[in-house]
Amino acid sequence: MKSRTPKIMHELGGLSMIGHALAAARGLEPERLAAVVRFERDRVAAHIGALDPEVLVVDQDATPGTGRAVQVALGELDAQAPVTGTVVVTYGDVPLLTTGLLAELVEAHVTDKNAVTVLTAVLDDAAGYGRILRDADGTVLGIREHKDATDAERDIREINSGIYAFDAAVLRTALARVTTDNNQGEMYLTDVLGLARNDGGRVAAVVTDDRWQVEGANDRVQLAALGAEHNRRIVEGWMRAGVTVVDPATTWIDATVTLEPDATILPGTQLHGATTVARDAVVGPDSTLTDVQIGTAAEVTRTHGSGAVIGEGAHVGPFTYLRPGTVLGADGKIGAFYETKNVRVGRGSKLSHLGYAGDAEIGEDTNIGCGNITANYDGVNKHRTIIGSGVRTGSNTVFVAPVTVGDGAYSGAGAIIRKDVPAGALTLTVAPQRNSEGWTVANRPGSVSSAAAGKSAAANADQD
Repeated sequence: MKSRTPKIMHELGGLSMIGHALAAARGLEPERLAAVVRFERDRVAAHIGALDPEVLVVDQDATPGTGRAVQVALGELDAQAPVTGTVVVTYGDVPLLTTGLLAELVEAHVTDKNAVTVLTAVLDDAAGYGRILRDADGTVLGIREHKDATDAERDIREINSGIYAFDAAVLRTALARVTTDNNQGEMYLTDVLGLARNDGGRVAAVVTDDRWQVEGANDRVQLAALGAEHNRRIVEGWMRAGVTVVDPATTWIDATVTLEPDATILPGTQLHGATTVARDAVVGPDSTLTDVQIGTAAEVTRTHGSGAVIGEGAHVGPFTYLRPGTVLGADGKIGAFYETKNVRVGRGSKLSHLGYAGDAEIGEDTNIGCGNITANYDGVNKHRTIIGSGVRTGSNTVFVAPVTVGDGAYSGAGAIIRKDVPAGALTLTVAPQRNSEGWTVANRPGSVSSAAAGKSAAANADQD
């Protein structure tokens, strides 16, 4: 990946690759779940623990190969209690693998009483993959790794996904006999299949026609391709569930997002994290929202937001920046070129354009005029502004926190409010206006402004 981030911690669809893999495995409701780690062990283990604290993290030793990885995991699990029944092995870099496909693998394994069942796919280009070797009766003879395969074997298009269901006793016995005698000097898990067959066990395959579910990512190009396919499936799923997505090609929706039927998503929209969009709401175009809750019939247009709540029937945007802690009440409005942070806006209140509200509480049915800001930071501490219900503020009002404005109060244009305003009061910042006539001609000679002023003065003189 050419990255400081371990491969399996790279994300798509709002979740790391290992996060997707763990979710698919956990969906089987296994008795125990183990994850084998080595590269960047502490970072990966901490990440796994945050995703699923019940996962047993196992350290692989210096012996290379997937066979050794499974062997050390089995040893750690056996130390707790002997493993019996079916053991499923999967990988941390197959993010599109589903619980449903794993369940199909397990069902076939148990029903047919197999010693080993391998998940396979048929690819047009099988380069790099282990090839499935079959007997005349269709059972699996074994798997040949690409680098160890003959030319004839490399012509086989059925490939090993690396995902298996094993009988625990068969797996334990076979792993004890697997060696590193191969071109890579690795302990291949694939050798277990041949050993199990030689011991009289039945080895079979479940073939999936959905190659994406067994595709891994070894670089950022492959990760992007998987991400695009994952998103396509997510978007299509929501459309089939009753959500209107006007342009699926430019819409990105994380797996963790929740949408209700009759929501509409317009082009260029990205929905991330725990975002929820309620029925009849419209989001977009060109909006990026993370962990934002959007109420019924709300409209959010050209907005960047995170950690915000937008009430039923409320309107946001365009060109609005919602920072964490923003709560907009039902039928409220945060309009064009507005930034909000840690502010609660009551039902029906409007912050229409060109302003900033931070660390504030605004009551119901209040109208905040154009260009208003809350001056919430004194250079050391943040302070709160409280504005009541039914308030009307003039353009370019500045609230110097901490300050409280009572219900039904008014402010005049350009007011700087440093003291509390009683309910129903009008507050003004009054300063005499002084005009210095002839200043432009005297101080900006030769400028466009000076020429315009001179021309106007001459015209006025002619009228006199």
